[in-house]
Order: sequence, then C-alpha cells, then structure tokens
Amino acid sequence: MSVKPEHTPRPGVTWQTQITTAERIVPDEFDAESTPQPNRTTRRAQKRAARKNRR
Repeated sequence: MSVKPEHTPRPGVTWQTQITTAERIVPDEFDAESTPQPNRTTRRAQKRAARKNRR
C-alpha cells in the first residue's frame, strides 16, 4: 500500500480556525468553604497518621 502525499486544498475549502483560551481567572482570596475536599489517598494517610499518633 502506498502512502498518498498531502495535496493543496482548493481556495475557500480550508477550515477557518479561531483560537480561544480556556483559562479561568481565579480570585486571590477564597473562602474555606470553596476549598476542594481531599482525595481518597490523602484521607487515608490522615487517618493512618491519626491512628499512629493515638497509640
């Protein structure tokens, strides 16, 4: 099977690409309520440390 080389498209057929950003501005101050919850690994490590300190 042979590989076909790229060809030059006809004028007016190419896609018109518009570049946009997906960035979101995060304010400097944030509430304690809006902080994300720790993931499973972090929760397990905290419980393990609490058990270790309890002994």
